[in-house]
Amino acid sequence: MPKGLFIVFEGVDGSGTTTQAKILATALEGRGRKVVLTREPGGTPVAEQIRQLVLDPALRDMKYRTELLLFAASRAQHVEELIAPSLAAGKVVICDRFTASTLAYQAYGRGLDTDLAEQVNSLAVGSCKPDLTIFLSLPLEEALRRRQSRGGATDRLEDAGERLQALVAKGYEEIARSQPDASMVVDARPEPDVIANRIQQSLSERWSDLYKASNTEE
Repeated sequence: MPKGLFIVFEGVDGSGTTTQAKILATALEGRGRKVVLTREPGGTPVAEQIRQLVLDPALRDMKYRTELLLFAASRAQHVEELIAPSLAAGKVVICDRFTASTLAYQAYGRGLDTDLAEQVNSLAVGSCKPDLTIFLSLPLEEALRRRQSRGGATDRLEDAGERLQALVAKGYEEIARSQPDASMVVDARPEPDVIANRIQQSLSERWSDLYKASNTEE
């Protein structure tokens, strides 16, 4: 296994990225791996403050380029303060969303230029790229049902409606196809534990020593 390992979960809202990231982190910690579980936007105090701003449902007039740059600002802080140092220290970083979200939501979804989104991503992350992005694939109708069943307040992107989600889903499909060596597409329709088992089996085949017991000290 590489010195540090960077795994990202992506998918439309309601696909279960947060749940699967937590399950994987728990499984690896149980094997003695040093794991950092984080999310985007957010992950550090500064980035979390930006998260509150960019997802605030009251800010309906936020322009798409502003949205793009705010996500990038959060990511730049996140990478420099948490992700890059954790990888350098040999930890497994598991992130709920990363650069593919920007391409899916702001380029495919909002209609911003893809090259612009990629340039902004590159500025924010530098050489810090995921070793693997796990795309959770879920029909839009099921994703909507799950979002409705969990209740609670919705954020600004969720409030944008199903047209955005459809464009995002298409974007994720194209992104995964364009990066086959660093992507894994997983059916997100089964129960969470079934999905988690499939993911962990695939990861153990990709990195044979990932799940071997480790007694490495902090």
